[in-house]
Amino acid sequence: MKQININEVVKYVEQNISIFHTKRISSLDTLSLNKVLKRKNPYLFKAKYVLTAEEIVRGLVDAHISSNEETIFGDWLEGLAIFVNSKVYGGWKSGIQGIDLEFDRDNIRYIVNIKSGPNWGNSSQISKMKSDFRTAQKTLRTSNSKLTITCVNGCCYGRDNKPDKGDYHKYCGQRFWEFISGNSDLYTDIIEPLGHMAKARNDDFIEAYSCRINKFTLEFGEMFCDQAGAINWEKLVQFNSAEAD
Repeated sequence: MKQININEVVKYVEQNISIFHTKRISSLDTLSLNKVLKRKNPYLFKAKYVLTAEEIVRGLVDAHISSNEETIFGDWLEGLAIFVNSKVYGGWKSGIQGIDLEFDRDNIRYIVNIKSGPNWGNSSQISKMKSDFRTAQKTLRTSNSKLTITCVNGCCYGRDNKPDKGDYHKYCGQRFWEFISGNSDLYTDIIEPLGHMAKARNDDFIEAYSCRINKFTLEFGEMFCDQAGAINWEKLVQFNSAEAD
């Protein structure tokens, strides 16, 4: 085991955080009004007494951003975790389906499924992860039948005070970052460099966001507002839910 050099981590974060911001903006550039309208509940807007096109558009875009950012940043944190582990334990990005990280420590092969936070899945998704762990174990033991394997669900933030789940372990927040790095303080050490150029990047995002809101508001008005400017709710619901011809 090597000691993690925090300066290497800071350098990695500062050099790669732009990937998150670029994907964040790109997700807006490729977004279409038709796409978000068809996956949002139109009855909810009516029940909330929403009266303006802009309010509907903001609700649609903000919901997309919230969901999409969590996924994008989760993928980015996964990359950071693999980088950190590679420096300490020589770990690597796994090529096995459902496994994100593999590394060896104390004659044990750890196979890790990385998620953003602890509340990431329902019972069927957790069952799928367990199945992936079992398949990965069989795959690895075809070349080394005596290999000792431990399965881990790692979560980049949050807590789980009962990490032993029987057939796998669940490490969250501080426990996860210490598990992959051997450093109990890493979970707080990484927070500051994440803000590298954040204001400048966020200004670019706000500009792209504002343009998307303006564009969608105009499109929505043309499609679903009458000449007086009132929303035609029947037309909106038909667009969202009517059977295709």
